[in-house]
Amino acid sequence: MDHKAFLTSLSAAQRDDLTTRSDAKGLRHLVGHWGAIALCLNLILFKVPLWQAIMVVQGVLLVFLFTLLHETSHKTPFASGWINDVVGHICGFVLFLPSNWFRYFHFAHHRFTQIPDKDPEMEAPKPQSRGEYIRHVSGIPVWISHFKTLIGNAVGAQHADYIPTARRGKIKTEARLYLAGYTLLLGLSIWLDSTVLIYIWLLPILLGQPFLRLYLLAEHGRCPTVANMFENTRTTFTNRLVRAIAWNMPFHTEHHTYPSVPFHKLPELHVLAKPHLMVSEDGYAEFNKNYIREALD
Repeated sequence: MDHKAFLTSLSAAQRDDLTTRSDAKGLRHLVGHWGAIALCLNLILFKVPLWQAIMVVQGVLLVFLFTLLHETSHKTPFASGWINDVVGHICGFVLFLPSNWFRYFHFAHHRFTQIPDKDPEMEAPKPQSRGEYIRHVSGIPVWISHFKTLIGNAVGAQHADYIPTARRGKIKTEARLYLAGYTLLLGLSIWLDSTVLIYIWLLPILLGQPFLRLYLLAEHGRCPTVANMFENTRTTFTNRLVRAIAWNMPFHTEHHTYPSVPFHKLPELHVLAKPHLMVSEDGYAEFNKNYIREALD
């Protein structure tokens, strides 16, 4: 059974239940994630014992806001559209990744998942050697890509087909507002002679990015270039903490199969889809161990 046949097999009642969005569940999860970030922030500011190690935890929590940004691009974490938009822009600002631009990029990824020359995620090839793997995991290429996107959008250089012509002005304005915000924060930091943002934000996201790279590589790495979502996307079995930080996105095959399902309903969708999964892995460490052994020259 492919993913289309699976979707057809779901009853109308199942579809309605699976796609029910909730402000309460979304906000509760948001408070947990952002609350953990606030806790780490204060521990770093007050330089409690081992505060340098806490910067790594802070970094992981911050970079995994990408999974929330990703979810807001589908407008599924919250029932209220405006909450999705506000939260998406906050996450995008923290990660130097414009929210509206990312929505169009990500929709193209869903429409053409694992289709060469069409899926924009495949523009950056997966690592094929140990050197490429180390560079990929370092996060350097993705930061370069983020800043190229920001500057390119700000000057109106949006040439990708997935950006609608009618929305390019909006994308330009978004990037300029983000850059204005960064300039303001930089100016305030210089004026106040403060390095606070370095220790609670900038350095942590550099330290946390490798963990996100290892995580994201499992979503489609070493998956076939076919249209069936049960084959071209991987579900990774992991613990509750990782699923919580990643907003249940380890259930990635399920997400690609039915993108309208909000994060809190993905475990239910997983129960239904599990017999049909064709590509899965028992943990991210296991995936990366196998990737290094099988995919690298």
